Amino acid sequence: MGAFYEFFAGAGMARAGLGPGWTCLFANDFDAKKGAAYEANWGSGGELRVADIRDLTAADLPGRADLAWGSFPCQDLSLAGDRAGLKGERSGTFYPFWGLMRGLAREGRAPRIIALENVCGALTSHRGADFAVICQTFAEAGYRYGALVIDAALFTPQSRPRLFLIGVRAEVALPPRLVSAEPAGLFHTPALRRAFEAVPAAARASMLWWSVPAPPLRNITFADLVEARPTGVAWHTPARTRRLLELMSDRNLAKVEAARRAGRRMVGAVYRRTRTGEDGVKRQRAEVRFDDLAGCLRTPAGGSSRQTILVVDGETIRSRLISTRETARLMGLPDDYRLPTNYNEAYHLTGDGVAVDVVRHLAQHLLEPLLDRRRPAGPFC
Repeated sequence: MGAFYEFFAGAGMARAGLGPGWTCLFANDFDAKKGAAYEANWGSGGELRVADIRDLTAADLPGRADLAWGSFPCQDLSLAGDRAGLKGERSGTFYPFWGLMRGLAREGRAPRIIALENVCGALTSHRGADFAVICQTFAEAGYRYGALVIDAALFTPQSRPRLFLIGVRAEVALPPRLVSAEPAGLFHTPALRRAFEAVPAAARASMLWWSVPAPPLRNITFADLVEARPTGVAWHTPARTRRLLELMSDRNLAKVEAARRAGRRMVGAVYRRTRTGEDGVKRQRAEVRFDDLAGCLRTPAGGSSRQTILVVDGETIRSRLISTRETARLMGLPDDYRLPTNYNEAYHLTGDGVAVDVVRHLAQHLLEPLLDRRRPAGPFC
């Protein structure tokens, strides 16, 4: 299909989503542990460079890629983070990433497509100013661009909405079916529309409304992915499960009671959070959901705890940490994907990634049609 660079590569989930028809020319992540997992799954052919992106130059990037994918860090843009935005240490790596894109352009090697992925908090960070900066950057570099908000829950039983910004070089012809005249459909959310309204007019002139079809209805639930005999985690003692229930509010206990009366095994996802009570005192609370979805996998740096599974089968209630294989399944990774043996490292690896099925959907319905070389270049439609 095409050649690509994968930045902030982590476990190589974007690579997994693009699929075997794509050729990785270069991959980069600053985390050596993630790099080890990347090579364990994709081999040590030399395309991976473990280094701070700030230390890279265009000379480090071989060949000419059709696509540059960048899932740049979200911690400073997340609603659960400190909201430093693009001025933050982690999310600010957007700038050296784009410095590499400029370097490639100066050498006549600008990627035909640049795709960015991040949390939806990027839409409102600094009252929309950070989103506007990213849009202006695309426009000033000669890219037409558009954005989509896609929830991984459409493909895998995990609540995980993410923002995808995709820009295409001006010389690339646009098939009419890939764009719409106005926002429409599932992926142009009200929040996304409001964010675009705040983008300066000059940058909005290069903006597109990508037209991507909705996927077929998902036919698997969270319970379907739960391991019968998990490795690396153990079921809690009855006393520990009772303690978990004691941390629940009346509203959440009512959910557990409803699950007990359901007449079938129910699997819920639990997160512990700090909540302020009516008396103004902050307390740790356990919040559960039984909607056939796991909560969004997050790393500790994202401001949340590890996820707990609660299995309710009549009068029997059991709990345990979610296993790392279960987190991988929730991200769309196959069971033969090699995970780190350390629980925290594996959880961090998967929780930091991009959902594989979402990338595949974008590749099939947007990226690959844009790169169809059977079509002659021409004016924008």
